[in-house]
Amino acid sequence: MVSRSRTLWMVLFLVVCALGVGSATGLDQQRRPAQKPAAAAIQPAPEPPPAPALGRLPAILTLREQEEMYNAWLTVRLERLLPDLMRQEGFDMWIVICREANEDPVFKSLVPFTTMYASRTTMLVFTDKGPEGIERLTVSRAGIGQFYRAAWDPDRTDQWTRLGEIIKERSPKKIGINESDTFNYGDGITATLKKKLLAAVPAELQSRIQPAERLAIRWLERRTPDEMEVYPHIVAIAHAIIAEAFSRTVITPGVTTTDDVVWYFRERSRQLGLTNWFHPTVDIQRTRETPYGQSPVIHRGDLLHCDFGITYLNLATDTQQMAYVLNDGEVEAPKGLQAGFAKANRLQDLHLAEMRVGLTGNAILAAILKRARAEGLQASVYTHPIGFHGHAAGTIIGLWDQQGGVPGLGDFPLFEDTAHSIELNVRAVVPEWGNIDVRFPLEQDVLFRKTGASWMDQRQTAITLIR
Repeated sequence: MVSRSRTLWMVLFLVVCALGVGSATGLDQQRRPAQKPAAAAIQPAPEPPPAPALGRLPAILTLREQEEMYNAWLTVRLERLLPDLMRQEGFDMWIVICREANEDPVFKSLVPFTTMYASRTTMLVFTDKGPEGIERLTVSRAGIGQFYRAAWDPDRTDQWTRLGEIIKERSPKKIGINESDTFNYGDGITATLKKKLLAAVPAELQSRIQPAERLAIRWLERRTPDEMEVYPHIVAIAHAIIAEAFSRTVITPGVTTTDDVVWYFRERSRQLGLTNWFHPTVDIQRTRETPYGQSPVIHRGDLLHCDFGITYLNLATDTQQMAYVLNDGEVEAPKGLQAGFAKANRLQDLHLAEMRVGLTGNAILAAILKRARAEGLQASVYTHPIGFHGHAAGTIIGLWDQQGGVPGLGDFPLFEDTAHSIELNVRAVVPEWGNIDVRFPLEQDVLFRKTGASWMDQRQTAITLIR
């Protein structure tokens, strides 16, 4: 087991490294105090950071170092977080069953860094033993590191019979399985595996089996203090890569295409040992007077937008930023573009102010849009959780095509110690572009605590300029 002091040392190392390159990368690594979620006046956004110096990234651990840190996190999650969640949700047994290449969405979050897939049929059984904590078994020939004790001898009985024996021996009052009509992350057991489970469980205990969707969601969405300490560092890495992509190092006006930038994102991520949980996008908006029409070649006077996410230490980021390619003689973006971008920042402020513990995503969405309309903003909000997945477990605050609320997914409450991607856009008329309607989409990751939401790393507060 990795010592607590070792884990904290590694966390501090990451934070120090990030702070050390802050002035060079233009990424402010100092976490802001959490904003109180009151609906009162909102402080204006700070001035944007200086332009980044390319080629300088926050520190990235080797895979071996990542394993040590991740497994330390997993130990804390299993020993401290899981008992609390199981008791809050009323389960004294939780069973996760899946097969190789068809893993339950929670599976990877429950196993160590090097366990990358289920082995044949993998059965994890968690039993609340009261003061003794949570007993963790795997119904398999061998255990899983120090995390799960093996509980099956194939020479004595078959795997499903042994699972039934374990359940009967412990006689839990409420058995959770990952089954849900609403939440994909709480619906990990297949119909075949459920049928086999019911056949293995004594008849008198079958009525105790109930969907554990809330337990699965809360397990996935909850972040520990160590995870919350390191998450801004991960976001800073993503921001640094975007700063590289939105620069003359990558973009040559009149030559570079949007696909060139997209593939730069993919190749740069791989070069750094990171993964992308979705294929990036880069798109262009232009004035009507442009001679370039719908050309994918990036030209001077173009407004660029990217959507980019990485996964590192099994935690995902999701970021959208904007850039403007200066025309000859320009030193700033047209005032209309600047004003539209400022409106998108304002919508972000309104969003953070309305996030409160216990409110549903639908209630938060309605409050944001009400305030946005009062300020004359043409707003759309489609915020989602992040964590072990990019579009992760937890409440949804709007979908791009469901601005009146999202039944089911948006009815889940907002819990503290979670992470979210604040995704939204504002539309605004740009006089310099013939009064056309321009879209300003932004996406920035936050940590949400009991006291409110705070940005992970520095948010974009001005359009990036490409000279």
